[in-house]
Amino acid sequence: MGLDLATIKKFESLEFLAKELVEGFITGLHRSPYHGFSVEFAEHKLYNYGESIKNIDWKVFARTDRLYTKQYEEETNLRCTILVDTSASMYYPKPDLDKIRFSIYAAAALCFLMIRQRDAVGIVSFANEILQQSPQKSTRLHLNQLLQTLDEWLKNPNPDKQVSNIAENIHLIADKIQKRSLVIIFTDMFQQKNSSQDIFESLQHLKHNKHEVLLFHVTDQDTERNFNFKDRPYKFVDTETKETITLTPSFIKDQYLATMTDFYKEIKLTCGQLKIDLIDVNTRDDFDKVLGAYLIKRKKMR
Repeated sequence: MGLDLATIKKFESLEFLAKELVEGFITGLHRSPYHGFSVEFAEHKLYNYGESIKNIDWKVFARTDRLYTKQYEEETNLRCTILVDTSASMYYPKPDLDKIRFSIYAAAALCFLMIRQRDAVGIVSFANEILQQSPQKSTRLHLNQLLQTLDEWLKNPNPDKQVSNIAENIHLIADKIQKRSLVIIFTDMFQQKNSSQDIFESLQHLKHNKHEVLLFHVTDQDTERNFNFKDRPYKFVDTETKETITLTPSFIKDQYLATMTDFYKEIKLTCGQLKIDLIDVNTRDDFDKVLGAYLIKRKKMR
């Protein structure tokens, strides 16, 4: 079983956490829904019978019961850019189970896995504008830099807690990425400045530029999706506009659920029409769900 956000507080190093998430995922592949997928590392390739056995890594064989030979040739198989929404709404609901923490941990694990597979990856943070962007590279040094950057995002959150402008930033990224890539996006799809249709048009821009898209829709499903609150008055504060309203959740729950159901249906329908892989993830989900979705997407692109 993989690790979820509620059980990984003991990991102080983001690099160690990413390594544990990836290696735990790989170990569980044979008993998971992703059975049959192979994960090849930068230093290994699957042994083909008839080849010399002198380069077989017997330590890997002991762990995996599969034969791998040491791989010395540098090769890049895929190019990827990971976009992380760091706007104010991503810091909901609380520091240990918030959407931004889940997204950063997931992005770190994906970076670790991709570079071990000789894939080139870069990361982008955005809120009302693009805040930081790294190039796509596949070296170990680049991985260290990516993990350091992600760790900084985690420890030094956006001080202004800016509002989100998802559509405009995706349009900008679509024009900035020169070579055909896989674009992975972590966002809650909540924004103040534009409508859902604006977001869909920006996703269409990515597809028009020949990029593949894997969209992780990150939510706290218990409260944001199911509106589960105790039956008492609450003061609700918009994390981006700071507008407040006091009410008893049961008074509006039915209307809220109907509105959110329509919202999620629209997202699913549009992503289906654009042939975008949409994955709903809860901040309490196991990270294997993210890594498995990436692995399936990567296999489709071959």
